[in-house]
Amino acid sequence: MSGEEKDWSFTSHVGENLRGVDLSGADLRRAVLDRADLEGADLSGADLRNASMRGTNLMKAALDGADLRGARMVKARLGLSNLQGARLDGADMRGIRGKYAVWRDANWWDATMDESLTRALSKKWPRD
Repeated sequence: MSGEEKDWSFTSHVGENLRGVDLSGADLRRAVLDRADLEGADLSGADLRNASMRGTNLMKAALDGADLRGARMVKARLGLSNLQGARLDGADMRGIRGKYAVWRDANWWDATMDESLTRALSKKWPRD
């Protein structure tokens, strides 16, 4: 996929089956991915600023180094996903399931999330 094809900014993919798609390094700013199935997708290094991912299935997805600032991820499923080094400033992650995700070097404390998850993450991935 050429760099040009990886510009999905301002596009809508509501409810689409995107399992295993390679969007590494893609521009997904303000993309609407609500309820999309991105299980096992490669979103490493992707620009997901202000993207909407409400109820999105991100199980086993690679989000390492992704820019998720301001992303709306309410009730997204992040089980076994990799968020290592992701930027999460202002991301709305209320109601997500992400206890078993990899949060190393991700600034999860700058995101809005349920207190129960915050407690679980602070034990396993403490703030430096």
